[in-house]
Amino acid sequence: MKIVIAGAGEIGSHLAKMLSMEYHEITVISPDEENLDKISSESDIVTVEGNPTSIDTLISAGVKEADLFIAVNPDVLQDVNIVSAALAKKLGSKKVTARINNEEYQKNDNRILFTDLGIDSLFYPEKIAATEIVNLIKQNTASEFMNYSHGKLQLIVYKLEECSPMVDRTVAELRERTQNLFRCVAVSRDGKTIIPKSATRFKTGDVVYLVSKKEGMEQALSLSGKSKVAIRNLMILGGGRIGEMVARSMEKQVDNIRLIELKPEKCEHLSETLDRTLVINGDGRNSDLLLQEGIRDMEAFVAVTSSSETNILSCVVAKRMGIPKVIAEVENFEYIKLAEEMGVDSVINKKLITAGKIFRFTLSNKVRSIKVLNGTDAVVLEFIVNTNSKITTGKLKDLGFPEEAIIGGFVRGNESFIADSESTIRPYDQVVVFANPDAVDKVDKFFL
Repeated sequence: MKIVIAGAGEIGSHLAKMLSMEYHEITVISPDEENLDKISSESDIVTVEGNPTSIDTLISAGVKEADLFIAVNPDVLQDVNIVSAALAKKLGSKKVTARINNEEYQKNDNRILFTDLGIDSLFYPEKIAATEIVNLIKQNTASEFMNYSHGKLQLIVYKLEECSPMVDRTVAELRERTQNLFRCVAVSRDGKTIIPKSATRFKTGDVVYLVSKKEGMEQALSLSGKSKVAIRNLMILGGGRIGEMVARSMEKQVDNIRLIELKPEKCEHLSETLDRTLVINGDGRNSDLLLQEGIRDMEAFVAVTSSSETNILSCVVAKRMGIPKVIAEVENFEYIKLAEEMGVDSVINKKLITAGKIFRFTLSNKVRSIKVLNGTDAVVLEFIVNTNSKITTGKLKDLGFPEEAIIGGFVRGNESFIADSESTIRPYDQVVVFANPDAVDKVDKFFL
């Protein structure tokens, strides 16, 4: 595909590198010469220096022949993203998508306005991150969690504790014990992602990826070795967009929310917009302040400041104070593994979240959703099966499905199924697939 990216910030740079590895033809537009030089030195990418709202610049970048145009300038340049995406579509780009920072633009009634402008989709990384954090608070034994087909299937990710009943058991033994309510689709061990076989044996410290039916979710979560905790008290460090949205979402679901923010002007805004959240002006890096504000009484702690280092260290402090669930926003890729090793339960990364949203546009139109997972390059895809798809032509064991991928489960009508080698997929089924990056294109061909 020919893909044009407007924006060479952190998210734009990451997207460019990731998509170029998939052998797409990538062009990046930005007025920032330094960032462009850095991108071109690291990947085989064409760069165009200029304003992405300039028609001449867009034409120079090749938007007339582009299969996909991505406007992903920093959130303060929302208007630039919208204008450049609309222009790109009018100039000939087949699909366009734009980053926004205004939640009201995603309301159903308002989406039509952007469709009329030619913009195929809008994405709001901070909103997606906040939603993920809220889900993790609710399912607090998991380090990652995602619903598919309106909750009929779930992806659950967690690290095995020493006391987990899964430790020293094989995948085959797990399958027998759980009556096919869920399936292990991957194991992350020593920095490597393993697509498990029947004989694969689980070890303490493994990060396991399970696709579960709704009725098997509680059992799946219980096998982590962690006890589910009722979250009644929540502390949030950082009053930016993510912190504000998490607080607003959780106000009706917990008894007590305390939000700590360093900047007085932000505190004033938060106090006016949040109904049941106690806003505290202070430096969350100060452990005495955390103690003073009752951190030991919390069941969950969320750190979403602009500093990855602050978020990681404050979560480590919270964990040592006995907080059952700690979540950190970590934007530095090199820190993600470090954060997990230091005991942070869940890590949120906006670049990975955005990558998943965008990556979907590079695959067939049968891909309903895609999630790029933390701590691994692997992805989870949800397909809607076409009537003539190769995946419908026999039992899974007979199809030559890529070894670097595995089907976790599928939904047929109102009924969900955990997949195995004897399963057959039918047209219009919704199928959840776990795949290593080099297998994504191969998997996609089975659903064309």
